[in-house]
Amino acid sequence: MGELSVSRRGLLGGLTATAALGALSACDADPVIENPPPVYAPLDPTSWDSVRHQFLLDTGRAQFAAFVFASPPAAVRKAIAEHREGLDRDTVGYLHSREENARQRLHLAAGKYLGGSVDHVYFTDSTTMGLGLLYGGIALRPGDEVLTTEHDFYSTHESLRLRAAREGVTVRRVRLFTDPATASADQIVQALTKSLTPATRVVAVTWVHSSTGLRMPIRAIADALAVHNRDLPPDRRALLCVDGVHGFGAVDAGPVEMGCDFLVSGCHKWLFGPRGTGLIWGRPEAWARFRPAIPTFEQAGFANWLGLDPTLPAASASPGGYHNFEHLWALEQAFDFHAALTRRRVAERTTALATRLKEGLAGIDGVKLITPKSADLSAGLVCCELESMSPTAAVSVLLTKDIVTSTTPYNPSYLRFGTSIVTDEADVDKAIAAVREIS
Repeated sequence: MGELSVSRRGLLGGLTATAALGALSACDADPVIENPPPVYAPLDPTSWDSVRHQFLLDTGRAQFAAFVFASPPAAVRKAIAEHREGLDRDTVGYLHSREENARQRLHLAAGKYLGGSVDHVYFTDSTTMGLGLLYGGIALRPGDEVLTTEHDFYSTHESLRLRAAREGVTVRRVRLFTDPATASADQIVQALTKSLTPATRVVAVTWVHSSTGLRMPIRAIADALAVHNRDLPPDRRALLCVDGVHGFGAVDAGPVEMGCDFLVSGCHKWLFGPRGTGLIWGRPEAWARFRPAIPTFEQAGFANWLGLDPTLPAASASPGGYHNFEHLWALEQAFDFHAALTRRRVAERTTALATRLKEGLAGIDGVKLITPKSADLSAGLVCCELESMSPTAAVSVLLTKDIVTSTTPYNPSYLRFGTSIVTDEADVDKAIAAVREIS
């Protein structure tokens, strides 16, 4: 750490000297600063107003689609800028001096947020990349099958389709409910467990459905799956794999509490982390059944390749190659930001705003609420249907009223809101009033 600090001070000292020379050469002119960086008050984690002001998002608009491709808070943007400048000024020197320490710090921050050992998590660029690596890498034999649902997103379905097309793996889909607004946890668990067979090796589900806002009872599913697996040998048990992107950063639960074997998530949605970051978390027993497709750049892999250590390294899901390191390393600050707020308070805030929005929308004639009213079966996504216009038209009309929403990329499609730490009660009330006006 001492050498790193000296190196960084030297770098900053060089920048200071360069700036001083520039100032002397232009001493007769008043300096002109175009687009000066905004100044942010220090974060007060007890104040949601302070939290909102850590973001560059236009507060003149109600930002109900901020989760789609999130804007990171000030601390994360600062870390990105520092790493980018360091890499731009001394690519190899900065990379070699920072990479190992930055990776260790990131693993510690992620492990603290997720729970479990720091060795359980590997980093990717997105949820889709993580799902592709995971479902393409779980070891399966002829006759094995994967069970998924009709409600999952394109990335899960397509990852499994590609695996099936490549190797002939059987993939089955089950419908868990007809109407998400009236679905129950028992109904969902029973529908899923009744579809299990002795050949089921993977159960692929999504934590919070981006199509309807329904939150799956993952803990209850895990418990039911444990009963199914009880008398099976470890390599024949069904692994519970979860696309967690719309619960991660919005719900107070980690993979240990949920009881899943794998959790895949991007970090640039509800966590409000740097863009182009994601992760796969897995239990050691589950990782033992994973076969990587992309070479890792971890030292053990190189040592084996060079013949320095004949012991083959454990399977690693962390893709090798050079990445957008300034974003990856700044993910540490995103975890730290949420740690300061606490996962519990973020979840409570998200749920309280979503409940307020659901109650308001449900009271409007011509509006059908799609998302379950129960907080146990929902999170920050709130979906609805308007009799007066299509979801796409509603997004456009609401935007003219400074309300930013989105549509669900499914058939059927719905109007979708996302309450989060960048929205507040006034935003919710404004949205309800606007929907009432156009319905």
